[in-house]
Amino acid sequence: MSAASTDTQGQGATLHAEFAYDPAQRRLRVDYRVRNTGDAPLAVFDRGDRHAVASGRQRAGAVGAPAWKDVGDGAIELSHLAQPLPRPAPVSPPTPLALKLAPGAQAAGSFEFALPGELEPKRIRWCLGVAAFELDQLDMPQRYGEVEVWRASFALAQTQQRLCTPWFDPVRSRFAS
Repeated sequence: MSAASTDTQGQGATLHAEFAYDPAQRRLRVDYRVRNTGDAPLAVFDRGDRHAVASGRQRAGAVGAPAWKDVGDGAIELSHLAQPLPRPAPVSPPTPLALKLAPGAQAAGSFEFALPGELEPKRIRWCLGVAAFELDQLDMPQRYGEVEVWRASFALAQTQQRLCTPWFDPVRSRFAS
């Protein structure tokens, strides 16, 4: 299993990601670092949602499972993004959770994803959501070791910035240039 890495530059944030794909297991491992390059704190939406934590599907403070979608033509997009409130609203809504990232700080994480279906994907990319950390949009902080996780407003789904990797070719184990 070989790996490839890439860097993505956003407004006030950079994302370094390394993808390693195991074709025999149809499993993608993503190791990443997000750095706050701005002068204000950021909310990083890689910690899942409160419903996943409350139901035991996710450990509190840990990186959540990515959402995924088939975007056509053999392309799969994985994401850790704040999601809007579903309609109709469920009894226990999947309220986004965010890591607070101070100016100049960086946070590292990783996740694995077993690819669905039978066909080998032609390309894969991953997007990470970040937003300005505004106290009127985040509350209920909890600390898990060195990690501070906050409950985020559903409104941040509309204003977050998406840091997306280039498309990754799992057969050649490299990112598109």
